[in-house]
Amino acid sequence: MPKIRMQPINTADVLLTDAFSEFMSKCRAKNLSDKTLEVYGIHFKIFNQFLDNPSFKVAEITQRTLDDFTLYLQRRGCNDVTVQSYIRDIRCYCYYFMEQGYTEPFKIKLPKADKKIKETYTDEELKRLLKKPNLKRCEFNEYKTWVFSNYLLATGNRISTVLNLKIRDLDFENGVIQLNKCKNRKAQIVPMSTSLAVILREYLAYRKGEADDYVFCNSYGGQGDIRSYQEMLAKYNKGRGVNKTSAHLYRHTFAKRWILNGGDIFRLQKLLGHSDLGIVKEYVNMFSRDLSKDYSEFNPLDTLGTVRNSSKVGF
Repeated sequence: MPKIRMQPINTADVLLTDAFSEFMSKCRAKNLSDKTLEVYGIHFKIFNQFLDNPSFKVAEITQRTLDDFTLYLQRRGCNDVTVQSYIRDIRCYCYYFMEQGYTEPFKIKLPKADKKIKETYTDEELKRLLKKPNLKRCEFNEYKTWVFSNYLLATGNRISTVLNLKIRDLDFENGVIQLNKCKNRKAQIVPMSTSLAVILREYLAYRKGEADDYVFCNSYGGQGDIRSYQEMLAKYNKGRGVNKTSAHLYRHTFAKRWILNGGDIFRLQKLLGHSDLGIVKEYVNMFSRDLSKDYSEFNPLDTLGTVRNSSKVGF
């Protein structure tokens, strides 16, 4: 029997589906979140549909392949941001394939995407949404949604983070909230505003429950799910004459009002749980038109009063 020797693997024959399975195993070993793995899978499925070739080899991927896939997504009606999201994930796969020697290295650039102004709730809409319901007449769901809306505006937390909040995570004595389920998978402690503390104390008196129970529960006291709360919020908002219904708009509104009220962007970064200032800078740029409000009242030249009448400036 001949001695077994190391034989080089012909990487040119590696199938894309096999390489992707290997990539996903690597991601699981790195303990990436289930949500990240789910999105990788969805985007790869669409990419595979585009290729329409079960025998497609990794070595066949080129920049032209990705350019054609971009056009394919656009023809399907995907907007610029969605296309960019797909290509960003495909780039992750491809760079892994390149590291393994399955395909020739090449630089992958993301397609350009216009940054749209992030929608927020107006002051008038907030007044309608945050008007406290009559506790003697309203159902618990309406009251719970009112508390939920106040919480979202007061913290800027993502809905997934809020629905994982437990009663024991509310530290009224020290005025902080412990967030154990964040998008970046890092536990975080954020301040609890005085107004929110009053609202939450009253809410818990009605909600009751034990320390390990979820703050924002379903009708039977168990953990609330994102879809149900989005639907509940949509019904609540429309019932108050507000057509905007996304919970995430409260996060944008929190950021906008923080900036307009002169809040420190470095603290805002930490409160929102971003790893860098990139997204926070986007907020600053997007709300630049709002920054012109009362500009003359705070502008150094105007506050000095050296120019008494701007219509008669001259020497």
